[in-house]
Amino acid sequence: MKLRNRIANFGTDAKQRMNESDRSQSSKQNASKWISIWTALFLTISLLTTNIQANAATSIVSSTPSLHIDGQQIRYTKVAPVMQQQTTLVPLRATLEAMGAKLVQVSGKTITASIHGKRVQASGSLTMVDGVTYVPVRTFAELTGHTVTWNSAKRIITLSSGTATAERPTGSNTSPSGNALAGSETNTSTGRGFLWEVKHGDNTVYLVGSMHIADKSFYPLRKEYEEAFQQSDVLGVEVDISKVTEADQQLSLKLGMYEDGSKLQDHIAPETYAKLGKVLEQNGMKPDALDAFKPWFAELTLATLDAAKSGYEATEGIDLHFLQKAAERKLPVTELETFDSQMKMISGFSEELQEKNLNTAIDQMGKSQQETLKAMAEMWKSGNDEQLLELTNSMGIEPEYKKAMLTDRNIHMVDKIDGYLQQGDGKTYFIVIGAGHYLGQDGIVQLLQNKGYTVKRK
Repeated sequence: MKLRNRIANFGTDAKQRMNESDRSQSSKQNASKWISIWTALFLTISLLTTNIQANAATSIVSSTPSLHIDGQQIRYTKVAPVMQQQTTLVPLRATLEAMGAKLVQVSGKTITASIHGKRVQASGSLTMVDGVTYVPVRTFAELTGHTVTWNSAKRIITLSSGTATAERPTGSNTSPSGNALAGSETNTSTGRGFLWEVKHGDNTVYLVGSMHIADKSFYPLRKEYEEAFQQSDVLGVEVDISKVTEADQQLSLKLGMYEDGSKLQDHIAPETYAKLGKVLEQNGMKPDALDAFKPWFAELTLATLDAAKSGYEATEGIDLHFLQKAAERKLPVTELETFDSQMKMISGFSEELQEKNLNTAIDQMGKSQQETLKAMAEMWKSGNDEQLLELTNSMGIEPEYKKAMLTDRNIHMVDKIDGYLQQGDGKTYFIVIGAGHYLGQDGIVQLLQNKGYTVKRK
């Protein structure tokens, strides 16, 4: 059976086993209702899917690409481009005036403009924002006779006259629909993502920054990924999810449930519990559905439910993509961490931090969280270092969280990577780790550089 199918069925099988063995225990019967999401919960421990700080999430979602026409950036004053449904809309009149043209009239879906004294027309959808008429970039380009190019690395949309094209680095995308978040609509464009190379003697390590949950729009990956993987002798992941056992599931339940007779509402503020109950009802569940579980389990449950609504799944994650390929090639798989260590780490947060993280998850449920996930996916596709670093830095706000999720884990994983490089066996290692681990002063790239390695971005 293919690995993706095994992962997808993993929770269902576990649920059946729990039902068979624990029917007489009400709390564990309730637990069995949630065991089916454990595979996804495990993967959402990723720095890219849990405890997203509001300020970082907002900056990513609201990051609108800049617009350049024939090499000149359009600088707006009273109005500016906006994002709707992942599409960049530009203010029609102001953009025309910025390029020395004039809007003549708008009739229905027909736009008439005067450009260099010549009247031109185009048809397209129009959107009113605060009384201002906006059109998709593609519609504007058709009106003015320009070609559209999307530079994903620099987040620049360029309109070029005639057959001129903008600079297109490896991994950039041109969207035929005028969608500034180009890779999200089509499988024909590949994302840049995050890929580094480190060498020592005859040993090579490729470092991949992963999105642990994704969708089909991430694929096919850029050829550099597949080429590096084909050259590799070993695949390394945080944890090999295909090896998670029933004992691991039981550990998760043991760590995630109260065993002293208390309930969730005994450990969090009444207002937090009320907010959680309301969110659960909105998602078709009873408000007390998570009473047996600790705040960290409730937080990950909400994150997983919301991720599923956004269309992103663990079975499409970058990790699972290469685990599947490793299974097909019969490639050895090494783990940089263990399921046990990750579960104990995230369950070991103080009750204060657990409740704070739960409140963050509650507040971001629904459209806000789903938009954030989409924006984070686009951050991965565009390989935007600045946004990734901003997200990583935002997780340093809580010292306890930063130490456990970033500092300590990064040091441990760098020690493992250092060991692969020092093996002297001439092997090539392909390492897939959550992208949030790589950048910043405590990031894997800097820590490897501190050890004297040269880390090259690919």
